[in-house]
Amino acid sequence: MRMRRKKHGKERLEKCGDILLPEEKTSFKDVFGNENPVRLEIGCGKGDFICGTAAKEPDINFVAIERISDVLMLAAEKAKAADIKNVRFTVMNAANLAEKFEPHTIERIYLNFSDPWPKKGYAKRRLTYRAFLDIYKTVLTKNGSIYLKTDDDSLFEFSVEELNDNGFEITDITRDLHGSGYAKDNVMTEYEKNFVSEGKKINMLRAVRKD
Repeated sequence: MRMRRKKHGKERLEKCGDILLPEEKTSFKDVFGNENPVRLEIGCGKGDFICGTAAKEPDINFVAIERISDVLMLAAEKAKAADIKNVRFTVMNAANLAEKFEPHTIERIYLNFSDPWPKKGYAKRRLTYRAFLDIYKTVLTKNGSIYLKTDDDSLFEFSVEELNDNGFEITDITRDLHGSGYAKDNVMTEYEKNFVSEGKKINMLRAVRKD
């Protein structure tokens, strides 16, 4: 279901200007004022995951991107309300990562409950399709990694195959995140909380860039 446009959304987002990335390409050192490692969430939704994770790891810098400005606004407002200092937000498409970020500056990418694009012929739109993986490799550091969570079994199987065939090594994997040892340190997204309450099993993997 498409989100109804938020009233005064533009003005509300502008009030979060101090935690928005500048429009021009800028070094993370200039943005955050330090040289801490940087991690990126692609498709941050309303911000539960990025805010929860950033609060737990204050010595890591986080960037969250989202295509829909009204959704990003809600995440940014959540971060401001919690006074989280180590996260920045920007409205953008994952296809443009290499234009926005310096090469090999991100140590980890989070893909949480991305659109599975299940219809035949839509595979190229999936965020684990090989063309996206090539983009990720341009911004990931050496031995940088991708963390994926999804409730969609078909997307998970597709992602495993694409990652294995396109320069990544899967080092951690489970088809029941919340029934595994990985659940201990897991921060849930909004979707994930709903899925878990419905008894759905969550797939999770970590894949490391090999080249």
